[in-house]
Amino acid sequence: MSEDKLPESHGSEGHSEVAPHGDPFADPGLPVHEPRRTDIDERAAKRAERQVSLMFVVSMLATVGFIASYVAIDADKLVYIFPLGHVSALNFALGMTLGVALFCIGAGAVHWARTLMSDHEIPAERHAIEADDEVRADVIEQFRTGAAESGFGRRKMIRNTLIGSMALVPLSGVVLLRDLGPLPEDKLQHTGWDEATEAKPLALINMNTNRPMKAEDIAVGSLTFAKPEGLEEDDEDFQQQIAKDALMLVRIAPEDIKDSESRELGFEGILAYSKICTHVGCPISLYEQQTHHALCPCHQSTFDLADGARVIFGPAGHPLPQLKITTDEKGFLVATGDFPEPVGPSFWERSA
Repeated sequence: MSEDKLPESHGSEGHSEVAPHGDPFADPGLPVHEPRRTDIDERAAKRAERQVSLMFVVSMLATVGFIASYVAIDADKLVYIFPLGHVSALNFALGMTLGVALFCIGAGAVHWARTLMSDHEIPAERHAIEADDEVRADVIEQFRTGAAESGFGRRKMIRNTLIGSMALVPLSGVVLLRDLGPLPEDKLQHTGWDEATEAKPLALINMNTNRPMKAEDIAVGSLTFAKPEGLEEDDEDFQQQIAKDALMLVRIAPEDIKDSESRELGFEGILAYSKICTHVGCPISLYEQQTHHALCPCHQSTFDLADGARVIFGPAGHPLPQLKITTDEKGFLVATGDFPEPVGPSFWERSA
């Protein structure tokens, strides 16, 4: 580089005198201003512009990598990273990509300010907080001057890459909103009994014996709990499934069943209701044989099982959903479809 491109060849510009010795309250003045290489060499300025733009581009790529990692990497996958050991591949990828994206924006902005923006120090006298019209006009003018000196309008490469990186980074936060919980889709609308059809019914499995049941296994006045065929206690999602699939089987003399529709959904007086209370989802387990009332132990909602499980007391807002049951060719109790409405607590999408 030629000597005339070096900052020291252009001299220095002082702003004030050095503070007198022994006077701690004297104005110390501003440090001597020295021109930077980018101030006097356009090639150096262009190089700095490319460096800043590269950082903003890397930030954009890192943000895209963050989103791609979130979509593509399994949450349970582990990788060995020296010296961290075995860590979550997803967490490591998200942390690295988001860190690079934010760092490059910050580093690019700092490099831009230190090499290309004006570095002249301007003293400002202290004044009252309230500004008059003249001061406000001066501030606006300074803002315009600063914007012009920053090169934001003139250096289009920096401007465009900065806008791109700043626009993409918030997408990382938007993607993380997905971790607020699994998408409900229509899972609240259906249970495991949804797999049952007329052609391929599901057997009712006794919760105590883990065996299919026949009609003669259930005595009049008894209460039995059942689950759908194929649901096993060692299944990973057993607790989530049984919270919707649990059945309460009661056998009532047909002449004592008040609701004709409920009688048709049952088989020879055996009625299959959801065990999940329609108030807050507690399991119902208390049955009064003489009145055919089922009581929720949590908040005392009471349902008349002989009358379509309608609510006769308590805070529950809906009757217990009833499952249609019949028997197969071997005489085992089976279901041929899902509940006609969602089970458990009422929610605003429910049609009841």
